[in-house]
Amino acid sequence: MTPEQLADLGHLRRARDLMDRDYAQPLDVPAMARAALMSPAHFSRKFRAAYGETPYSYLMTRRIERAKALLRQGMSVTDTCVAVGCTSLGSFSSRFTEIVGQSPSQYRVRDHRDHEVVPPCVSKTATRPQRSGVAV
Repeated sequence: MTPEQLADLGHLRRARDLMDRDYAQPLDVPAMARAALMSPAHFSRKFRAAYGETPYSYLMTRRIERAKALLRQGMSVTDTCVAVGCTSLGSFSSRFTEIVGQSPSQYRVRDHRDHEVVPPCVSKTATRPQRSGVAV
């Protein structure tokens, strides 16, 4: 790996850390690209090559991951949508259903007691949303 490639990975990691930390903030590709010190198009190509999904898909996966935790705690679907940084309840519900396999309302009322006995670090990994092979 060349020094330039290593530097790019460091910059991409900075943008990914931004998404992990500020998932609830209004983030778009230009903002993420600025964090990576790249142009938006170059950033999108490099991010997808490095992480296997687009920056927006990664961000939405983080948001859905957090939404699952909030819904397990009993938060309403609308409040969860807003809390994770989504502005459209319809888009949030569609994306949640696509990733999780059931609507946010169905997920919320499901019995989650099996997660109570599992350590949080294991539960986080086990409940992490898994995307199908289609990148958005």
